[in-house]
Amino acid sequence: MACNCGGGSPQTVVYQLSLPDGTVREYVTYQEALAAQRREGGAGTITVVSR
Repeated sequence: MACNCGGGSPQTVVYQLSLPDGTVREYVTYQEALAAQRREGGAGTITVVSR
C-alpha cells in the first residue's frame, strides 16, 4: 500500500541541549547530546525537536 504522507518534505529530528545559563545547542544524535550534557556536569535538559 502506498504512503499517503501529504507530499511534504521529510522532517529532520535534532536533539537540543538546553543549559541552565540559557545556552541551547543542537546535536544530530542523542549520544552527542548526552556526551555534551555529561561534559557540563549533567546539567541541562535534552529535548527532541522536529524540523
